[in-house]
Amino acid sequence: MAEIKSHEFEGFLQKSAHLYRIYLIYGPDRGLVSERAGMIAAKSGIDQNDPFSVTKLDVGDLQKEPGRLVDEAQSIGLFGGEKLIWVRGAANEKYLVDAVAFLSGASLEAASIIIEAGDLKKGATLRKTVEAARSAAVAIPCYADDGRALNALIDNELSAEGLGITPAARQALVALIGGDRIASRNEIRKLALYCRGIGTIDDHHVAEIIGDASAISVDDAVDAILSGNSDSFLHAMQKITSSKTSVFLVLQACLRQFQLLDTMRAEMDEKKLPAAQIMQTQGRHLHFRRKPIIEQALKSWSAEAISHETKRLQAAVLQTRQRQILEDSIAMQTLLSTTLQSARRPQA
Repeated sequence: MAEIKSHEFEGFLQKSAHLYRIYLIYGPDRGLVSERAGMIAAKSGIDQNDPFSVTKLDVGDLQKEPGRLVDEAQSIGLFGGEKLIWVRGAANEKYLVDAVAFLSGASLEAASIIIEAGDLKKGATLRKTVEAARSAAVAIPCYADDGRALNALIDNELSAEGLGITPAARQALVALIGGDRIASRNEIRKLALYCRGIGTIDDHHVAEIIGDASAISVDDAVDAILSGNSDSFLHAMQKITSSKTSVFLVLQACLRQFQLLDTMRAEMDEKKLPAAQIMQTQGRHLHFRRKPIIEQALKSWSAEAISHETKRLQAAVLQTRQRQILEDSIAMQTLLSTTLQSARRPQA
């Protein structure tokens, strides 16, 4: 089974990453997924700023053109050389699974594929397809950092600035980070900048400068959107932006949520089943805290309205790719509009 355990990633990156052509990076820690995808991309040696060598796609792009991933992987670059195809926002889309299954058996001598996905449970078709490919593809899970990983992250970041940290300060810091790798790293760097030149960080420094990064969650923002709670949405987004976590991650997560709602609502209408029964089957992987929110959204959004909103979110994702300088503004405006749409929905 070609799967790399979380604690094995550093060794894999240095010794074995070059042996594979397809990399599936998945898990609930979106920051860690994004960070590890970037590390693999950097390890490839391909210039990330070369548009002829790097093709970045959102899963919505593949939905419009199901054969595009295969075409991109098998085409020859304009100036030859290695190519990198980077897909974001994946789940268990059939067209993506079929493309990965085909490409894992094809000869990819000059193309590498990185796929960023959400939390794929054991048995998920995309995960199974990659794991079954063995020598051609590898699956890399990304779960929230445990104590050992957080301490290593703290040591790496602080040592780079020549800083030490007292046991009490370390304990306080670990308690405040860990929900998202990028958010945690940014909080530690902020602390290091604040304490530059003092030698050793004490617990009062942590209390003065560190926010609760463990509470920063893209899911909180998405739940606020589905609930139509604009105040909670703006509060969640303030946390996310202050941690320097990409707003695009929220847009991406919201799109995936509406794609799931679309599938659930279709089955609900086709089989004449109540929302609660659909949640027992297709909502089993959701965290228990989120289930009532998703169930309420399933009741209040019609199939037509879900489809319309999904298309609007996909269009916004495309706009952020075409006009990257306006990425945050486009994402925020779109997400706030979706929040207001949710607020107008009748509550069952």
